[in-house]
Amino acid sequence: MGSLTADQVETAVLQATAAPSLRNCQPWLVRSTPHGIELHADRTRMAPVADGDCRELMLACGAALMNLRLAIGSFGRYPEVHTFPDPARPDLLAVVLPGGPRPVAPIDRALAAEIPRHRTNRRPFAPVPVPAPLRRELQMAAETERAWLAIVDPARLSALHELVREAHRRQLDDARSRAEWTPRTGGVPAQCGGPLAEPQDEWVLRDCSGGRAAPGEHVDPLIVVLGSFQDGPAARLQAGQAMQRVLLTATAAGLSASLLSQVVEVAATREQLRALIGGGLWPQTVLRIGYGLPVPATPRRGVADVVLVDEYASARGGRTG
Repeated sequence: MGSLTADQVETAVLQATAAPSLRNCQPWLVRSTPHGIELHADRTRMAPVADGDCRELMLACGAALMNLRLAIGSFGRYPEVHTFPDPARPDLLAVVLPGGPRPVAPIDRALAAEIPRHRTNRRPFAPVPVPAPLRRELQMAAETERAWLAIVDPARLSALHELVREAHRRQLDDARSRAEWTPRTGGVPAQCGGPLAEPQDEWVLRDCSGGRAAPGEHVDPLIVVLGSFQDGPAARLQAGQAMQRVLLTATAAGLSASLLSQVVEVAATREQLRALIGGGLWPQTVLRIGYGLPVPATPRRGVADVVLVDEYASARGGRTG
């Protein structure tokens, strides 16, 4: 087995925890051990109503796992991944072991470099279509991680728009959903937002409207559905890795992206979305992709909040692996 220096462990942890998550709730914990780096779910950060089946928690942790794999790969080590390694500890989602040396793949180096540059962008996108070669590149990124990326046909955008609005309405009508996002100590942080619409959300909804733009505007973002061939925790964790590879691929190509979470959070609209894209496959998230202006980074939890300090301190004194 290979090994990582203390500085490499710290870099890998910081890269992992830069992953995107539902309203920036960052639902993960990391432990560094003498054998590798563990990724745990932090259920204190989840939203029990909006994410009652832990779908988005798993997607976020899958994105963190993708970052962890890329970070270790960029060090010239093979990232050996074991998912759900201990049935007695269901919140231990993965252990990543630094394997033997291997040449750094150019794609891994490039994607790892994009981790700190990626931003979720919910602002208006430029009226520039995503070229067909880039669309295929994004689809291949999902397929690399054993997932699929369906580009929503323009003829179906109006139907998707109605599903997004219906999901949004249901969340607003649910008192539990509204109460879930009341700022409180020890739970989902206030900056994670909530079901109430923010001004920029109208741009997101408009982009799913099948071209219902204001006079003089042209709306042509790419709306895609990322999903899996099965459903359940393992499939969602895998889909999260695919989602992050797609997002980093988009970032490397100069594209921006944001997530349309409502339509997947509500069970009824999620089933209708599944039917809309053909049925048989499982939608895990919807992405809006296009060319946007730079946006600031979202706040991140500190290392002390995401790493078990005792193991991390011992790793800082030596090596892992």
